Amino acid sequence: MTETLTENILTLIENPTAIIALVGVLILIVAVIYMRRIEITTRMLVTISLMLAMSLILHFLRLYHFPQGGSVTLGAMIPLLLISFRYGAGVGTLTGFVFGLLNMLQDPFILHPIQVLFDYPLPYMAMGLAGLFPQHLIFGTALAFVGRFVCHFISGVVFFASYAPEGMSPIIYSLITNAMLMIPEAIICCVILKLLPVKRLVDAMKI
Repeated sequence: MTETLTENILTLIENPTAIIALVGVLILIVAVIYMRRIEITTRMLVTISLMLAMSLILHFLRLYHFPQGGSVTLGAMIPLLLISFRYGAGVGTLTGFVFGLLNMLQDPFILHPIQVLFDYPLPYMAMGLAGLFPQHLIFGTALAFVGRFVCHFISGVVFFASYAPEGMSPIIYSLITNAMLMIPEAIICCVILKLLPVKRLVDAMKI
């Protein structure tokens, strides 16, 4: 019994993709359970729909688009962040999940079912983390982008290793590539949030 368990654990360790898949599915299940507790009002649904539409439109305003997927936009995450700041992490996560699915239809790059999980629903669900700090916009935004970066980084290491230049570690490749995407995007969002009357916008959503 013990030997069999040890062999099974070693098998999992030798197949990190299986572990990552389990972790991703677990995160998704926990998020779904949490989101089911959210009471969606008609006004909230309308607001979420409008913010999703704005994010999708802004997603087309790309400063740069990587050949294998991923882009730097002119603040496509701002509407998702505003939803998170207004309604909290739960609704922000739900909105990010929907955006991830819509983004997959809008700009698909699919190598593996688990890669889809880590490149579409999970990273945008991470934008809901901003809702944990509604009074600290920059910190909340930074936290959300760190969460998104982690998801894309894992996907890059596991599924995009073949794109790494010869002699370069997939870890370094994924780190550099995703940093080139996430850091400019995060900075752009922080600058826009500083320029926008965020408090007034969030208060307007409460009416």
